[in-house]
Amino acid sequence: MNKKTADTRQHILDVGYQLVVSKGFTSVGLSELLKNAAVPKGSFYHYFKSKEQFGEALIQDYFDSYMQRLALTLSPDNGNSLQQILHYFSGWLEVVDGVCNAHKCLVVKLSAEVSDLSDPMREALNSGANKIVASIAKCIEKGIERDEIIKQDSLLIARTLYQLWLGGSLLSKLNNDIQQLEQTMKTTKQLLVPAA
Repeated sequence: MNKKTADTRQHILDVGYQLVVSKGFTSVGLSELLKNAAVPKGSFYHYFKSKEQFGEALIQDYFDSYMQRLALTLSPDNGNSLQQILHYFSGWLEVVDGVCNAHKCLVVKLSAEVSDLSDPMREALNSGANKIVASIAKCIEKGIERDEIIKQDSLLIARTLYQLWLGGSLLSKLNNDIQQLEQTMKTTKQLLVPAA
């Protein structure tokens, strides 16, 4: 793929992400996407065979970027393992332009919407979520080895925390505030921080 082709494809994905995260996948029509991306219909079909394939590519692109950011967040630059995990989840609480970052998560936005509509999109969401959980588990395991985190099954607690934050994000959207996520942070600390 040459640079212009790659740039155009990425531009469509970037514009699509903004639309999908605000409106949902099924609410975004192809004509709206193409108008916002300022590309002709033929260009879309040059990169994606269908809207479903575009959705799958959008999810994969989202997780590629997400995993790069996660690697930076879970790095020693952000303190010990416990501090890294808390730093990661505190990012879910950040509000930018009046919108909580957890509300910009495609997993939160699309899981219920597309899981019954498209197996490829569901599988892409599941694969990405599993990669996130595995990264969190690896960081927790290091923290357990260094007595920074309560001794427990690192994969099980990573999965539990991710589920907790996804649920907290959904309730936060329903209540239109971040109180649920603030409670989720308190619970996260209770599950990880060793007694003094």
